[in-house]
Amino acid sequence: MKKAFDDIINTISEVVFGKTHEVKLAITCLFAGGHLLIEDRPGIGKTTLAKVLSRSLGLDFTRMQYTSDMLPGDLLGVSIFDQKSGSFVFHKGPIFTQVLLADEINRATPKSQSALLEAMEEWQVTVEGKSYPLAKPFFVIATQNPLEQSGTYPLPESQLDRFLMRISVGYPDRKAERELLEKGNRKHVIEKIQPVLDTEQVMAIRAEIAKIHVSGSFLDYVQDVLDFTRNTPHFTQGLSPRAGLAILHTTRSWACLQGRDHVIPEDLQAVFPYIAGHRLLSRDTRAEYTFQQLQNLLREVPIP
Repeated sequence: MKKAFDDIINTISEVVFGKTHEVKLAITCLFAGGHLLIEDRPGIGKTTLAKVLSRSLGLDFTRMQYTSDMLPGDLLGVSIFDQKSGSFVFHKGPIFTQVLLADEINRATPKSQSALLEAMEEWQVTVEGKSYPLAKPFFVIATQNPLEQSGTYPLPESQLDRFLMRISVGYPDRKAERELLEKGNRKHVIEKIQPVLDTEQVMAIRAEIAKIHVSGSFLDYVQDVLDFTRNTPHFTQGLSPRAGLAILHTTRSWACLQGRDHVIPEDLQAVFPYIAGHRLLSRDTRAEYTFQQLQNLLREVPIP
């Protein structure tokens, strides 16, 4: 599996320059069975990352542009009366895909944002009382503009909690940006990318990752981290049991990415800020913690 991961990373790096760590986090999130939130300014490469990731894995990709006038039916689909049959026929929306890019998700109203909740948790959508299963794998990559920008609506806690990880792509370093300037727009390269895996292989790797060994002492460490967030005066509220499962799934996926068949405390430390950053608020300022602050707070939890 390590070779497959390396091939995926190398393929994506042909288009997304200088962002190897962010690419690894996105791959980790997908194979952990979660969903990814990317928060950053426009023009950084969020959409490009989503497109090339889906193409390198041989998965169906759909992009949905979120706007203030968007309705839930625009995403889920609608029932239209068919005169020939004399009945309503459901026409599936963009959500019926394998990789859904919810672009600028916080430009839509809370009602439209919430249309994703059931799909992200239960891999199905319910329209007019009837449930429709989604494709497997089903992976949501949502992009979010900074809240200080005009025309944005903050994501509610229930929506944020559905995202396994949140990352920021950030500006490229000088070397990567120079390469981008010299080679120009890479959109034409995306169309030529050959898939490294297919759907069956992606699902098989997910199944193998779920078997990666987790020791009792590591589970103690996870529980100690959860207890720390719930009992420390730093946070308004601690991490939920769902967040605990998110830590477990993500550390397994990250360990596999490193070529190991077992998890170690360093795996948790590597991914914790991306799992907890959008779930924890400061008790004093009610603001989110930075990556460095979360890493520093994690040091207060002894490693068993």
